[in-house]
Amino acid sequence: MARNDAKRRISAGEDEAETEIRPRDNFDYLSPLDTRYYGDDRSVYDALHPYLSEAAVIRYQIKVEQAIIASLEAAGVAPHGISARLAQAGARVTPAAVYEEEHRTHHNIRALVNCLGAHLPETDRGFVHLFATSADVMDTARSLALRDLARDVLLPELRDLIAVLIDEALRHAELPQIGRTHGRFAEPITVGYWLANFIARLTARAEKIAAAARELRGMFSGAVGAHSALALVWPDDPAVMELDVLARLGLKPGEGAASTQVIQPEYVTDLAHALISTFGVLANIADDYRHLMRSEIAEAGEDLDTHQVGSSTMPHKINPKNFENVKSLWKAFVPRIMTVYMDQVSEHQRDLTNSASMRFFSELVAGTFYAIRRLKGAVRRTRIIPQATRHNLERAGEQLIAAEPLYIAFALTGHPSGYYKARELVLKARESGGDLLSLLETDPEACDLWARVPEERKAIIRDPARYVGDCAARTRAVCADARSKLDNPWFLRQLERPDEGKTLVVGS
Repeated sequence: MARNDAKRRISAGEDEAETEIRPRDNFDYLSPLDTRYYGDDRSVYDALHPYLSEAAVIRYQIKVEQAIIASLEAAGVAPHGISARLAQAGARVTPAAVYEEEHRTHHNIRALVNCLGAHLPETDRGFVHLFATSADVMDTARSLALRDLARDVLLPELRDLIAVLIDEALRHAELPQIGRTHGRFAEPITVGYWLANFIARLTARAEKIAAAARELRGMFSGAVGAHSALALVWPDDPAVMELDVLARLGLKPGEGAASTQVIQPEYVTDLAHALISTFGVLANIADDYRHLMRSEIAEAGEDLDTHQVGSSTMPHKINPKNFENVKSLWKAFVPRIMTVYMDQVSEHQRDLTNSASMRFFSELVAGTFYAIRRLKGAVRRTRIIPQATRHNLERAGEQLIAAEPLYIAFALTGHPSGYYKARELVLKARESGGDLLSLLETDPEACDLWARVPEERKAIIRDPARYVGDCAARTRAVCADARSKLDNPWFLRQLERPDEGKTLVVGS
């Protein structure tokens, strides 16, 4: 994520670092996330910066170090008052200072520890990061940041999108629309029913994201994950200190009694699955809206900004660029799941083959959030055009879509091959260019079958707008179910802040 390029000189013994900062223009960066989406949209920047920026990474790592110190102080291992002093030191450490120190040490966590120590009394410094290894801090900080972002930003944004879709679905619950399969006219549905499918899918994805974020874990087990250093002080149950530290952060350790030097990767992998599958639903919604805006369909239209231009050369063009953007982002981010799969493999107790790749995980989260927000805005600005849905339904009627209810009506009279009788009439209608139902009068067998069809059923066959089953009722049911799920106590608990600070306070 974007940050200022800064040169820092940290003088030993000084409380404040002398700073020379050369601001870097947003257009100097390489990633489109910085230049176009995260860096260019202040609302997106404000939403994501506290969780995904490099500055946020360091702040969360400091939070983990503070939890370790608090546990050590409570256990009587670290000096009294050190937690408060470390909190003050952490507030004074800057990301630029940590990066400058990393250039010297070639180690990011040791650089962070050194920067914290520079603002502490000498007698405190040896207790910072005591018993911990780098992955304890980095992996736990990542879990904290991802959990908090899902709770504070991502899930609320997704709930807002679902709410927008619910409003649209209920508004058009009874508006007939020709359904399409394989890009061809199929049978009628309603606009609300079309949207209800996406509402159900996104609601299920929201629950998956919430559950995966809630399951993110932490660790404090030291080198190779064996709690060996902790056992020097707590020989009977060294893992109890891990529980104490993680309880302060509202996290749990990984499943099972054994661990390596890194958190079991499946917890982050499960979150990636939830994000990627959500992204797929977003792309599907965007695709459908985009196709409904095609000139030959025109069942949806977007409210345009006064100065919006669709083409650099064709003044008449109005392009569905917001929906296309969401589809394009999906294409960019879906392949990243392969990297997450590969990061499940770490040789023996730990290697660094995920040291670069895992840093890009935040971009997957940011891309998902941005796509949700972009799609929400696009749907809000798009209007369904009832005249067009009616016109296309009438066109579909001319293309023999009454064949299905007709064959079912024939079958219900007892005809042994109602499907093929209806198909025979379809072929004749295609050859003659005539109306399917008008052929009933010229075919003796069909005419006899039609005479036995109840009048109410005939009325439905004659009017495609009535051949929509229980679309409206199901739309309302799906919307009500989605609202109840997103508002029920289980889901809301996923959005609550964990009960941090419940500690075991273990003696030394």
